[in-house]
Amino acid sequence: ASDVYKRQKEWIAWRDAQYPSSPSTLLLTFKGAPLSKTKLAAMVGRALASTSARRKSPHALRHTFATAMLNEGADLNSVKEMLGHASLSTTQIYTHVSFAEMREAYRHAHPRAKEE
Repeated sequence: ASDVYKRQKEWIAWRDAQYPSSPSTLLLTFKGAPLSKTKLAAMVGRALASTSARRKSPHALRHTFATAMLNEGADLNSVKEMLGHASLSTTQIYTHVSFAEMREAYRHAHPRAKEE
């Protein structure tokens, strides 16, 4: 996680040097204007167009990132920081997806689950 913070700080320093009068939003256009939600959604949609993902939005990408991190063993506090959540309870929402996936795997694989 510290490498992520380092790169983010480097990006912000570069952005501020390149566009000193730009707003403090993280993502900018080539002209230094804030990247709109609509433009970002279009970019993500194009990038995910050839994937099997059902939802192809920035939120879906963020959700997939958080869920994958937790499924691969990242600790909840690290994911909280990466997502910029103020509260750990907000990040815990993503653990429910993981538990739901485990429950579904149990239902399909465990012999006693099939009896229920």
